[in-house]
Amino acid sequence: MTTTDEFRRVRLMRRRGNQTILIPPAFELQGSEAVLRREKNRLIIEPVVATPLRSLLAQWEPIDVDWPDIEDLPAEGESAGRVAVRWRI
Repeated sequence: MTTTDEFRRVRLMRRRGNQTILIPPAFELQGSEAVLRREKNRLIIEPVVATPLRSLLAQWEPIDVDWPDIEDLPAEGESAGRVAVRWRI
């Protein structure tokens, strides 16, 4: 059995060639993006949930790479131990 909180009748409208609905406040989604998909005669709208970087990195397997050593050279126009600074006003 469903309650009135679980479903709401809405009106289908046309705007600039697209079919639209107004989502009642009780059904608002978090965020600014959603995924719309069709299952037979149903449309399903789901919020796009951002994956935190820490969670994403935890899912990845560590890479086993023997990175070469990189010589720390001074930047172009610099001499070792001294940095040239030019001011323009």
